[in-house]
Amino acid sequence: MNLRSFHRTSAIAIAVFAVFHIANHLMSLLSIPAHMAAMKAFRAVYRQGAVEVILLLCVAFQVASGLWFVMRDWKQKQGLIPWLQAISGLYLVFFLLVHVSAVMFARSVLNLDTNFYFAAAGFYAPPYQFFFAPYYFLAVLALFTHLGCAAYWQCLARPRTARILALALPIGIGGTMSLLIVLSLAGLIRPIEIPAKYKSTYASPNPEIRSKP
Repeated sequence: MNLRSFHRTSAIAIAVFAVFHIANHLMSLLSIPAHMAAMKAFRAVYRQGAVEVILLLCVAFQVASGLWFVMRDWKQKQGLIPWLQAISGLYLVFFLLVHVSAVMFARSVLNLDTNFYFAAAGFYAPPYQFFFAPYYFLAVLALFTHLGCAAYWQCLARPRTARILALALPIGIGGTMSLLIVLSLAGLIRPIEIPAKYKSTYASPNPEIRSKP
């Protein structure tokens, strides 16, 4: 197997996890308890020591190899699809680095359960919502755009309509899921009460600023 083959293999492992992770977030549309119950079931698998280590290694490899491919081929890219693939891949690199680091820090240092409230807390601590709304929206959209680009390349021998659908369908699904997840995290589907321990991670260290209404 060459580097690109390993890149595809690790991408499949991450995509499988991402599909369950996104499905878990979509369960919050039903209720937070439904989300928590699904999360507990999924964690019984992906938080097994060996599985978690493999996933983290896949993330590290995906970030490094993805950056290598983008830098190597940057000047040769022509047309919409190669640029969509590169830009969505770069955003996924950014998201994976930030999100995985934040989750591991919260778990190991802050001793927080990185559940729905951990993801949602930033929406309730102005002005952080202006970062987290596009941050989560673009992450899911970038994932499905990247998958759509991969599907497009697999359909090169098919009619143009099939190639367009292979790209547009994942992007449309990703955009819809992105919007629903952000609306749920922001409490715009149903009101959410964020526990104080999650809100406190965004509190200012300056007592004078904390005391202001």
